[in-house]
Amino acid sequence: MPVKLNNKTYFRTSEVCQIARISRSTLLRWLKEDSLDIPDYRDRRSWRLFTEKDVRTLVSEANRTCEAQNR
Repeated sequence: MPVKLNNKTYFRTSEVCQIARISRSTLLRWLKEDSLDIPDYRDRRSWRLFTEKDVRTLVSEANRTCEAQNR
């Protein structure tokens, strides 16, 4: 379930992985590589949060990667 903070919607790691159809380890690897330019938002428990824009970026990257593998 997305989180609302300051009138913005944020998604947690597991939600982003489900939406983008990627594993948690893939997401964390992409974030560690820092090639997607996704800011590091955290909640009060230090859980990572993603904006709708971040989710679109990750879905796009997942689709691009999948297409490249299918060639």
